[in-house]
Amino acid sequence: MAQEIVQHTEKMIKNRIHGHGRGWCFTPKDFSDLGSSEAIRIALFRLNKERTIRRITHGLYDFPRKHQKLGDLPPRAEDIANAIARRDHIRFLASGAYAANLLGISEQVPGKIVFLTEGAPKTIEFGKMKIMFKKTTPKNMALANSVSGHVVQAFKFIGKENITTGLISHLKKRLGTAEKRRLKKDASLAPAWITKIILRELAG
Repeated sequence: MAQEIVQHTEKMIKNRIHGHGRGWCFTPKDFSDLGSSEAIRIALFRLNKERTIRRITHGLYDFPRKHQKLGDLPPRAEDIANAIARRDHIRFLASGAYAANLLGISEQVPGKIVFLTEGAPKTIEFGKMKIMFKKTTPKNMALANSVSGHVVQAFKFIGKENITTGLISHLKKRLGTAEKRRLKKDASLAPAWITKIILRELAG
C-alpha cells in the first residue's frame, strides 16, 4: 500500500481522535469513511505504537485521559460501551451496582461492570476492569440510553427494603425536570413496586 495513502489516512484519523478529545473510545469502524480497512488498520497500529492512542483489546482503542501524577487513566466503562454500540449497532443499559454509581447513589465502582443489551454477550477485560454485556429482554431494552433505565436498574439492585428517604431525596435533587418527565413517562415499564415509587416520589 502506498506510503502517502497511509500517511494521509493516519493524519485524518488523528484529527478525528483529537476532535473528540481525551477519553474517547473507538473502533476501526469509526473511521470507515476515511480510507480502506487496511489503511485504517496500519494507521491505528502506528498510532498505538507511538502511544498516541491505547489498545484496550482487539479492535478497541481509546485516546487516554491523563493525570498529572498517575499518568494514563483507565477508560470509562460507558465510553467503551458507546464504542461497542456504534460498531455493532446495538443499545445498552447499565445495570446493578454500576447503574447505582452513575446516579450517585453509590460511590463504589464495581470491579465487574454489567451492561444489558439486545446484542450478543461479550466480556472485555482491561487491567482490573471487567465489562460484561449480557443479553436481556426487549422490555428492559425499552429503557436503554435513558436515566429511567438507570433508576430502574439501580432500584432492582438496591432492593425494595433498602430504598430510603435519603436516597429518594438525593435523586430528586440530582434529576432535572426533563429527566423527571421522562421517568414518569417510562414508569409503566418498571416492576410494579418501582412504578409506585417513581409516580409517588420522583415524578411529581
